[in-house]
Order: sequence, then structure tokens, then C-alpha cells
Amino acid sequence: MIFGAEDILINNIAWFVRHFPVFAIPGNGHYGIRPIYVEDMARLLADSATGRENSVRDAVGPETFTFEELVRLIATELGRSVLCPHVPAAAAYLATWLTGWLVRDVVLTWEEYLGLVGNLLASNAPAAGETPLSEWLRNNAEHVGRTYASEVARHFSNAKSENAVSAKAS
Repeated sequence: MIFGAEDILINNIAWFVRHFPVFAIPGNGHYGIRPIYVEDMARLLADSATGRENSVRDAVGPETFTFEELVRLIATELGRSVLCPHVPAAAAYLATWLTGWLVRDVVLTWEEYLGLVGNLLASNAPAAGETPLSEWLRNNAEHVGRTYASEVARHFSNAKSENAVSAKAS
């Protein structure tokens, strides 16, 4: 999970926390997340590109949260009180799908849910990034989650922009 000024997942969790008094936690909420800051990720990629050997590194930040801890941290930094009931992953997905229909977006795919509750966003590897999410949230609380970030709109607007550039170049 990558976070930063234009990230979608952290921003949209914050958007839900700002707009609703309840945030459903899929399953037990104890699956891990080690978010990495976008600039730390860029540095990791640049360093990897200059290396001469093949390597595999887990792109994880310095902090580990459970998903429930992450949602509660976001709520705390935004000064919001939110109830976090645990619901079956399928019920959480259905609620997310309905919300996606209302905001005309794909909030999370079923595969993303499976990866989340399957603990695929955490690793025991040494931190590859230095920037703590908790510190970044504290410094950006007034901005994060103010507007909903649509993944679909981002992809389609980029496709439209690329097509416009291609048309002008022709």
C-alpha cells in the first residue's frame, strides 16, 4: 500500500470516516498493513534500477498496523469518532460495491479484498521506506479525505488525455 498526496486508498478511507459514523471492518480486522510513502517507493525503485544484480525487496514502510488500527488512526488524526463493527468480508464487499455504484467508482475489487484479508499487505522484511504514515497523516489531516478520489475517473481521464495528445501529434 502506497500513501501520499494523490493516493486513493488512504484518502478514501479518510473520506468514508469524514462522511459516515460507521466503517465496516471486513473479517476480524487483524490482517497487517505496512504502508510505504510514495517518495520512499520512488527512491527504492530508482535505487533498484541502478543496481547491477537482480533483487527482490518488499516495499514496506516503517510502521505496521492491523487494518482496524489503520482505520482508527485515520479517524483519530481527523478528529472523528467512528464505530468499527466487524462484518463478513462478503458483506463488506457488498457494501463497498453499493457505495461504488453511488459514487460511480470501483472502491475495491473482490481480489483486493482477498489480498487485504489474506494479509498480503504486510511483510516481516526490514522497512524499505523511512516515512511513517502516522506522521504523514498528522501533517496532512486537514487535506486527506476532503474529496473522494475516483480510481475509475483517474484512469479514464488519463486515457482521454493520452488520446488527446495522440490526436494532436497526428
